[in-house]
Amino acid sequence: MASDKASAQHADQGGQTERQWDEVRAQLRRHLGDAQYGAWLQTLRLEEFDAAGIVTLSVEGRFRRDWIDSHLGDALLQIWSAVNADVRKINLVNYNGQSASKGQSASPELAVNGARVQMSRSEPAAQAGFSLPDDTARAQALYDPEGIGAPFDPDFTFDNFVVGKSNEFAHAAAFGVASSAGATRFNPLFLYGGVGLGKTHLMHAIAWEIRARHPERKVMYLSAEKFMYQFIKALRGRDTMAFKEALRSVDILMVDDVQFIGGKGSTQDEFFHTFNALVDNQKQLVISADRSPSNLDGIEERIKSRLSSGLVADIHPTDYELRLGILQTKAKLCLERHPSVDVPKSVLEFLAQQIASNVRELEGALTRIIAYAELVGQPVTTEMTREVMADLLRGQARQVTIDEIQRKTAEYYSMRLSDLLSPRRSRNIARPRQIAMYLSKQLTSRSLPEIGRKFGGRDHTTVIHAVRRIEELRGSDPGVDNDVENLQRLLQD
Repeated sequence: MASDKASAQHADQGGQTERQWDEVRAQLRRHLGDAQYGAWLQTLRLEEFDAAGIVTLSVEGRFRRDWIDSHLGDALLQIWSAVNADVRKINLVNYNGQSASKGQSASPELAVNGARVQMSRSEPAAQAGFSLPDDTARAQALYDPEGIGAPFDPDFTFDNFVVGKSNEFAHAAAFGVASSAGATRFNPLFLYGGVGLGKTHLMHAIAWEIRARHPERKVMYLSAEKFMYQFIKALRGRDTMAFKEALRSVDILMVDDVQFIGGKGSTQDEFFHTFNALVDNQKQLVISADRSPSNLDGIEERIKSRLSSGLVADIHPTDYELRLGILQTKAKLCLERHPSVDVPKSVLEFLAQQIASNVRELEGALTRIIAYAELVGQPVTTEMTREVMADLLRGQARQVTIDEIQRKTAEYYSMRLSDLLSPRRSRNIARPRQIAMYLSKQLTSRSLPEIGRKFGGRDHTTVIHAVRRIEELRGSDPGVDNDVENLQRLLQD
């Protein structure tokens, strides 16, 4: 009897906690809006509420967990504390997202004060987990028996996509499309931006996410060039009906780099009719291009109008923080494949500063450095990176002058330029001067004697001492390291 009573008490507590969780989710949805809620919090689930007032929530994917923790953690705690004053902390964890195996109860369980109680909410507690097929080509054939589409890159997932200010809207929109249960919320979703900024990555990520959540839905991805090639092939083979049926039978069609059908009259006609047929049947379209719909050259106005009718999301050029984040993520993946090669943080920072054109070149540079280090058996250093990437860095480098470095350094430290160049040795002047010399060595091709002459006629040994001193301080003094990074960004932007 006592155990039955305890079980009933725990079940009642579980019901109260479940109702509180429903209220918290409702407030979050109102606070964030449907799009943001769907993109980030749809898969969030309640795991445990313990006696210490700690609520444990789980979400699929490490990246999503970290993003929610940093961007919405405070809001979660504030909302739940208002609903239940006993809540002291929100603990976010990652779960594998796998469905309950056979023999387990179909109803999810919630731990309340250490006891497991059944939950009766109607929505599934476990979403389909993310998994990649062992044989990508074989899996692709199941979804695209005609072989019209292109295979999906297993490295292009949402977990591997680094989000920053320049791409967060496009990422949220893409994830919103991928996580919607068959509803065409944004149709079409039109992604645009320069070369190598992540459009193709997002399109492949949408495909993988949909396959993980809704394996029954047919997803096809192809470039505009392949769309054109397959259409012409069908025309020559007098089998256009098979081509039309293959495209119109999918649930999600993604066409990359649509600007390449510009000026191709018959291809545009087929694209237009395919577009209309899919939209009329509530099928999702995701389109990408290097510019906005209104600025596409050689594209018919009727197609521009259709492309503009859904959600248009642009991806801006990357900033330093995002480039560094991308390199750090890429370096982790490379370390798994090349465990003998270690890439220091200083090298990643150097690449993030020097290569600002696009992500593709950034990742290519890192791959090239790792391959060189592994093949030659040489450790990765900034100096080695300079040598290996000399050709690329020459094309990337913005011509920073010593005069510009001196001016920016004086402005940053709120001092007069004349003091920076003077013989004075007080610490508040000497340290900025050493940093300016260090940056002159790092960011220009000037020789040490030339740099010394530009700093009030100093000897080259003074410059060597300044460079070595700042290198030491960057490893031991966070303040100096932060100042150097800030000045580098000011000079590189």
